Amino acid sequence: MSQTAPPPVSSPRLGLPPNIKVLGLASLLNDIASEMIFPLLPAFLLNDLLGSRFQLGVIEGVADSVASFLKLWSGGRSDQAGRRKGFVVFGYSLPALGRPLLALVVAPWQLFVLRIADRVGKGVRASPRDALIAESTGSSIRGRAFGFHRAMDHLGAAIGPLLAAGFLYFWPGQLRTVFLITLVPGLLVVGLLIFGLRETPAQGPPKERLRLTLAPFDRNFRRYLLALAVFTLGNSSDAFLLVRAGELGVPTVMLPLLWCAFHVVKSLGNLFLGRAVDRFAPRVFLNLGWLVHAGIYLAFGVATAAWQAWACFLGHGLFYGLTEPSEKTLVVSLVGAERKGLAYGWYNFAIGIATLPASLIFGAIYQGFGALAAFAWGAGLALVAFALLMTVREAPAR
Repeated sequence: MSQTAPPPVSSPRLGLPPNIKVLGLASLLNDIASEMIFPLLPAFLLNDLLGSRFQLGVIEGVADSVASFLKLWSGGRSDQAGRRKGFVVFGYSLPALGRPLLALVVAPWQLFVLRIADRVGKGVRASPRDALIAESTGSSIRGRAFGFHRAMDHLGAAIGPLLAAGFLYFWPGQLRTVFLITLVPGLLVVGLLIFGLRETPAQGPPKERLRLTLAPFDRNFRRYLLALAVFTLGNSSDAFLLVRAGELGVPTVMLPLLWCAFHVVKSLGNLFLGRAVDRFAPRVFLNLGWLVHAGIYLAFGVATAAWQAWACFLGHGLFYGLTEPSEKTLVVSLVGAERKGLAYGWYNFAIGIATLPASLIFGAIYQGFGALAAFAWGAGLALVAFALLMTVREAPAR
């Protein structure tokens, strides 16, 4: 099968390859723009567009479903095409141009269309981008590369809400102006990727037609996907963590600061622990991360004070640092050099498809039986996933 020839990789002593820096900066700018908008969308739909909570659930649910299926398709299609850059550029360009159009929205169905476009972009870019990161690095710095990319992503998620809050402090109620401003970082992302991202496309026509199947992968990769899906089924939306923080006494005015601190910890955790993944092994950090998650969720359930909510949030940020670089690095360790795009497609699909029912189940338990039962459910599934992960065996190093 036609494969993308990887760009030159860097030695650990020479730092990260240019592609990793470009993709990290693009993710930083993209998340600044995205997170300037995302926290404002519920209020915009309910207050400005006179929509309903049911419509909000439909919009976000369908949008996430579209992204999940496209991540699988785009990963396999980029393998077949023998190139990744076009998928990445398109995937960032569509949201960059669509987000400012929210300033013109006057009806809930128009918001629905633009949110779908945003998630289409994410679905198209995610798996080819992960494969390109893997192809642009040697095994000695791969965890560091994925950690750096996720660190930039989380840093953008911390900066975006602060910028939006600062703007609205001086110009209250100007949500549509905030939406328009996101055009600036969006255009910077597109230009950066077009002129800064490098790859050497494979020569010759594709040798296989696109088949979105697990047949090329062994039972260990399939068990890994099952473990990821089980874990994700108990890992609810972080919005429930904000709800719990409010119940424990964190004032509403402090929630944005708590959210910002959470993303800062996620960013720093990815940046530093990504390096440790290369030195030791991704399995070590993934095992530890899932155990930390189980403990933190139980702590959220039994907490009784506002300071405990802060401690739980910061601990949960550490969980992301432990798991995000190791999860993606382990994919390559399990599948080898072939079909990395399809492998990352299945990785993202397994997580995405389990995300859909996860928050519904968690919310139903929370509503019917209380916080302790809901968080205990999440902790229990994390332990089940941990047991499944222990059955996964990595292939010998090639």
